[in-house]
Formats: sequence, structure tokens, C-alpha cells
Amino acid sequence: KELSDQIHDLAGEMFGVTRHWHRRIVRAGENTLQPFQERPPDRTIVDDDIVFLDLGPIFEEWEADFGRTFVLGDDPHKTALRDALPRVWEAGRDHFAGHPEITGAELFDYVVGVARAEGFEWGSRIAGHLIGEFPHKKIAGPGVEWIIMPGSNKPMRRTDPRGRICHWILEIHLVDRPRGFGGFYEQLLDLG
Repeated sequence: KELSDQIHDLAGEMFGVTRHWHRRIVRAGENTLQPFQERPPDRTIVDDDIVFLDLGPIFEEWEADFGRTFVLGDDPHKTALRDALPRVWEAGRDHFAGHPEITGAELFDYVVGVARAEGFEWGSRIAGHLIGEFPHKKIAGPGVEWIIMPGSNKPMRRTDPRGRICHWILEIHLVDRPRGFGGFYEQLLDLG
């Protein structure tokens, strides 16, 4: 909680961020095994820990979503997981770029397969979601077709109900359950 509050203050000072479209998530140690919807108790960050951040700031009424993992110390297993996160994300981005008709379900299956090939379990029921003008849920509604997950069978390259091009966040949550930790990485999939 203390680190989350410091990040909130720093985002306000450095970037003028005053609002977030989802709660700030700062997780360490065994709490990194938990997916977004869970609310594990606060935990003190310790030496040789693994920590991830999931931030959802709003910039001029447009949502952003950004997640990164940090390793404190030199544990080779934690470092390996952290280093695999951007590789899995980049493989997902490349697959998305090479398959114009890809659905959310197909992209989900692909990145889960890449995660397993890297030697990790998948830690969430989703692999991303629509992002856009705040609040994107008002634009899109509650349906599974706005989430990268099983059952999301519409092509991702489409327009929203207002006729605007859909933009997506790809999120990667890898876990090493036997060792008791995970990591998280997310950013905008289809621009930049």
C-alpha cells in the first residue's frame, strides 16, 4: 500500500495523472501469483523479492494500461521469469501482426502456448482487453468479445459500437507455482 501511494503521488507530480480507470496494483512475493481480480493482503517487500506493478492511468480522457516486473536481488529463477515476460509479449504482438483476422480466443491460446514453451504456467483467465476513451466499458459493454480470452471469437481488428478502431492491451501473467512467484507485463498491443 505504501509503495502504491508513492507511485500515485509520483505519477501526479511527473505526468499530471490524477485519475486511474482501475485500481493500482503493486504485488510482491507470493502475491504475484494472484490474477488482477484477487485482492491479496498487503505484503512487505523484502530483499531478493519479485514485484510487479499494474497501472491504469487516464490521460486527457484516454485510458492507458502498463505493467512491469522487477527483481530485487539476483535470484536466477525470478530473473528468468522476468526476462521471459517481454519475450512472450513480443511473440504475441508478432503473431497478432501476422494474422489480420485473429480473434481474442486465438491470441489467448497462442500466448499461453508461448508461456508454456518458456517453461511457465499462465496466471490469469485473460491475456488482455480493449482500451480507449474513458471509460472503455461504456463504449464496448460487458461482453467477452472485448477481452482477449477463450470464447472471444470476433476478429480483434474491428470497430467499436461507435465506429472507432478498437485498440488492445496485451497482458502477460506468468507464474512459477512450485517456487511461489509470478510476474506481469502489459502494454498497448496495436500502436507504436
